[in-house]
Amino acid sequence: MPTQRIKKARAVGINHIGLEVDDIDEALAFYGDLFEFSLRSRSDTQAFIDMGDQFINLASPRRQGPDDDRHFGFVVDDPDAVRAALAAKGVEVIGPRNNNFFDPWGNRIEIVGYKGIQFSKTEGVLNGMGLGGLEKSEAAKKELADKGLG
Repeated sequence: MPTQRIKKARAVGINHIGLEVDDIDEALAFYGDLFEFSLRSRSDTQAFIDMGDQFINLASPRRQGPDDDRHFGFVVDDPDAVRAALAAKGVEVIGPRNNNFFDPWGNRIEIVGYKGIQFSKTEGVLNGMGLGGLEKSEAAKKELADKGLG
């Protein structure tokens, strides 16, 4: 009997990430000290932080232990500003490029600068976020072009 080929979907991006925290108000205050963001909505057990065409879902309560190596890359326009805000809060920055930290609930976050990576937003999304004119480095442009994406 011939094997039937099953069509596969293509992964095209990440819409959102979910993070568990112990307290929604404390999480919004912590992340609000580090990043400018718009709060889409919230309840006693969840909050949704907009990042243009993506979002973070904070959910309470936390049901698992610290994440150690499991993490996600949080793309920002100014990684140095995040490191300075973390230092002001007394949060240790770790990792090979001093760009990772643990939030108070054990979620490991990697800070990634928009300029130097292949991830990109459309001009319309950047303008809507108040980031019009945010540029990519030549290396990031080449990486995108080499993949037929730029």
